[in-house]
Order: sequence, then C-alpha cells, then structure tokens
Amino acid sequence: MARVGRMLDACAGLVDEVGYDGLTTTLLAERAGVAIGSVYQFFPDKRAIVQALTMRSLESYLARLGARLVEADLREWWDAVDAAIDEYTAMHRTVPGFRTLHFGDVVDIHLLDPERDNNAVIVSHLAELLVKQFGIEAGERLEFALAIGVEMADALIKMAFRRAPEGDPVVLEEAKVLIKDYLHHRLS
Repeated sequence: MARVGRMLDACAGLVDEVGYDGLTTTLLAERAGVAIGSVYQFFPDKRAIVQALTMRSLESYLARLGARLVEADLREWWDAVDAAIDEYTAMHRTVPGFRTLHFGDVVDIHLLDPERDNNAVIVSHLAELLVKQFGIEAGERLEFALAIGVEMADALIKMAFRRAPEGDPVVLEEAKVLIKDYLHHRLS
C-alpha cells in the first residue's frame, strides 16, 4: 500500500499546483514514480483518486479532532466548535491538496457518498464523535443542528480564506461564536 500512498501524495501536490481540471493520470503516475498501469490497477480514473485522497483527508481530520477533544477540558460539548474549526483551518494551511479539495465539493457534491452530499457525511461523523465523546443524545435533532452548523462553518471559512491567504482570524473567530451560540440555543 506504500505505492497507493505515493499516488495519493502525488495527487495532493498536483491538485494544489494544477487544480482538479489539470490533473491527469499520466501526471500522477510521473509524479508518484509509478507506471500508468499501476494507477489504473488501483483507480479507474482521476475522480476515484481524488475521492480516495478526500477520504484520507476526512479520516485525518476526524482523528485530529477526536484526539484534540480527548485532550481538551471543555465546559460544554458545543465548545468543540473551536477545535473543529481550528483543525479544519490547520489542515487548510498545511495539508497538501486540502486547500484545493476540502472535502470534495470542488469535484462533486456527492464525492464521499453517492446518496448524501459531502457535508451530510461530515455531519454524521461529527455527530458520532460528539455522542461518543460527550454522551449527548443522538438523533435527527442533533444531526439537523450540526448540519446548520457545518453549512455556516463551510461558508464562513471560505470567506475567511478569500479575505486572507491564511484565513482572516476575525472571520474565523466570528464563525466560532455564531456556531457555538446557535448550537447552545438549539440543543441545550
């Protein structure tokens, strides 16, 4: 699986350099130092490669966030919003490919799951993490509130990075305040 990892790493660098539209399997094979047949052995097309990279990013994000929540001394579960936004922005700044792909919307709103949009997939993972970590009640009410929070975060984080290359800290802080306030009032 080291070969697949090299291909995903190559994909991450290339999408930052040439974008999704400029990415080709030939470029990917050259960058990863593998034969084009090796690419097709694991991935039928560039969409599948980007999908695997996006899944890797989602798993990394959830692991980073989960570890941070274990370490944090939070008064209330909605205070996890700070950690969620901080981890997302840290990945946006430092993880190759993430700045361009995020969680896949630039490719396809259903990249992570053919039945649900990408943000809905993220919401279900976040709900699972919060239920496990904080023992809050799972269900439609939680998932709906988190869906609103994720959509707000998505829009405001994009705004922050449009305003400043490293993310406008004022917008990022305002996003945290708005989302925590919303979740507190909806679910307390």
